[in-house]
Amino acid sequence: MSDMDGWVAFVGAGPGDDGLLTLRAVRLLSSAGLVVATPEVAERTRHLFAADATVAVPAADAPGTARRLLSAAKDGQLAVRLYEGDPLLNGGTGEVAACAKARVRFEVVPGVPAATAVPGYAGIPLAGDGAGELRVIHAADASQVAHAPGTLIITGAEAAPADLGKMLIAAGWPDTSPFAITWDGTTTDQQTVLTTLGRIGPDLKAAGVTVATTRGSAVAVVGQAAASGNQLSWFETKPLFGWRVLVPRTREQASVVSDRLREYGAVPEEVPTIAVEPPRTPQQMERAVKGLVTGRYQWVAFTSTNAVKAVREKLEEYGLDARAFAGVKVAAVGEQTSAALLDFGIRPDLVPDGQQSAEGLADAWPPFDDVLDPINRVLLPRADIATETLVARLTDLGWEAEDVTAYRTVRAAPPPAAIREAIKGGGFDAVLFTSSSTVRNLVGIAGKPHAVTIIGVIGPQTAKTAAEFGLRVDVTAPRPSVTALVDAVAEFGAAQRDAAIAAGEPLKRPSERRRGGRRRLALK
Repeated sequence: MSDMDGWVAFVGAGPGDDGLLTLRAVRLLSSAGLVVATPEVAERTRHLFAADATVAVPAADAPGTARRLLSAAKDGQLAVRLYEGDPLLNGGTGEVAACAKARVRFEVVPGVPAATAVPGYAGIPLAGDGAGELRVIHAADASQVAHAPGTLIITGAEAAPADLGKMLIAAGWPDTSPFAITWDGTTTDQQTVLTTLGRIGPDLKAAGVTVATTRGSAVAVVGQAAASGNQLSWFETKPLFGWRVLVPRTREQASVVSDRLREYGAVPEEVPTIAVEPPRTPQQMERAVKGLVTGRYQWVAFTSTNAVKAVREKLEEYGLDARAFAGVKVAAVGEQTSAALLDFGIRPDLVPDGQQSAEGLADAWPPFDDVLDPINRVLLPRADIATETLVARLTDLGWEAEDVTAYRTVRAAPPPAAIREAIKGGGFDAVLFTSSSTVRNLVGIAGKPHAVTIIGVIGPQTAKTAAEFGLRVDVTAPRPSVTALVDAVAEFGAAQRDAAIAAGEPLKRPSERRRGGRRRLALK
């Protein structure tokens, strides 16, 4: 069989966090022509699929799913059957056997099993003190498990946790045995409750978990290992764990903020408030590119990532690359703009150490020296709404600034009604404003954030604009950087958590501090 023939891969997606997929799983998903998965699993891994992949739900029975996979393989495709958890632990045996019987090439890519991953994310060391066995059972078999030293892991524990305690006590387990149960493990909905077998019911009720509570799957741990959860908890104690954070930026710029928010346990919601469009007439940019190539400029100053993107696209349109900047000095307003330049292969010569803004760049700009500087022209590719501050400051320093419209910024379309309701109704825990325009545009297209929502801003000018719209600013970044803003909000969240713990109060996200908060947080 040649490598060009189609084949089938049975891939485990793990228990919930897509960061737990293996490198092999990610590689196969990016190459598959067909992905067969339940809607829930497909939704959380869709960003890993090839753009032209066909996504299908499993058939009602294993033979039906197997026929779909075999058909795709015989057509020369790589077909991936994606399972929650592990293929051979979560019902894939029949489909794998069908491939073997049909003599179609296949492979099995294990997934991290929930039985080990979920306790790990809850900070529960399954080895305990090293004494006794490590046993894994399903909740349906709990009544048959006699007490013994060691650790017992119970999958499928979400159905009736209190009944589990009764069954284990009846089987000889002491009612004082430590018991930990974790719902929705490895996701930002994860919740762990620590108790004992004899107190499961009342302690779950005290934690707000009742029979009527709609939760996902759960894994329970019984034994001394379960008592370590409070000391070793690391996932649920992240400073922004479970916070729904609105990121109102252009879609191209939101990923840096969202990725950093996820590191702190938050759930970012990217809502574009600004759409970036080409200039109405291209002649200015065409002349600027020609001047760049012919040596018209001594400096090029980039004040945004959008400016870098616009110039890069125009150069590539003419078949040019970063070599067009040979002999030209390059300035960048801050870390994100510098990163965009580095991605293009250009290392900026000047980046302000202090305020990362046009004003900060002007403060760091050297005066024109007619001996050292053979040319006094500076190219400023900017937005159509950029202020004249930088142009004026450069002129005062003896430079001739050519302000070129590289792109236009327009207000984005309003977000869906459900998002607008969450913004105004307090469904978000925080919103991060990275410029005055994001404040104006968000309020314009979606309304003002609810009073319980934490407002974070990138600097004093953005704070001033937020105040003009009647918003209470809770967090201001110590320096005008998107990463510094996220870090500052995380510090704020950690301080709130520590204060609640010190006061003996329940841990609540900002959106849970008003009536109906938990219900509205269900919005996805």
